[in-house]
Amino acid sequence: QVQLVESGGGLVQPGGSLRLSCAVSRNIFIFYTMGWYRQAPGKQRELVASITPSGSTNYADSVKGRFTISRDNAKVYLEMNSLKSEDTAVYYCNTDPVVSNQYWGQGTQVTVSS
Repeated sequence: QVQLVESGGGLVQPGGSLRLSCAVSRNIFIFYTMGWYRQAPGKQRELVASITPSGSTNYADSVKGRFTISRDNAKVYLEMNSLKSEDTAVYYCNTDPVVSNQYWGQGTQVTVSS
């Protein structure tokens, strides 16, 4: 069974940094573009960053210049710097585009607050 397990979230002050990790249970994901998504309370889930198997990246305008996505054969990472209160959300990883809703994990909570 395919599983994606996110970790690394927490409480951080505005301007701080966090590094999220997504552990991938099967190396089939080396063939997929992987993305980090987030969902804030009362809002729809949105894609914030994605990375192709060859390492090409794309970012939402709201995080460009502050977030960096990377990957190896076992994990996908999201380095988040200069965090703002509006970055507060539950963060998830999945394929981009989403090929199965069964792949959604529990996510990891990021709270940016002083």
